[in-house]
Amino acid sequence: MASRWLRPEVYPLFLAVGAAVGICGFSMVRHICINPEVRVSKENRAAGVLDNFAEGEKYQEHMLRKFVRNKSPEIMPGINSFFADPAK
Repeated sequence: MASRWLRPEVYPLFLAVGAAVGICGFSMVRHICINPEVRVSKENRAAGVLDNFAEGEKYQEHMLRKFVRNKSPEIMPGINSFFADPAK
């Protein structure tokens, strides 16, 4: 009987490693393409330190941060309010 080269037990491991590589790749591309402190071209590197606060503010205040800003830091607010305020 021939042994299998790829066993089904390793599929979750491939999934976890693939997700980690995807997250790292997304972060790397985001920082290289959008971060105002990263200068890839030679002309931009020669400019030195730039005090461009508007570009830094735009990078820092991304869509996810704007969405989460006014939300309560609860994972399950219904259950939390049920156990915290049982009189309701």
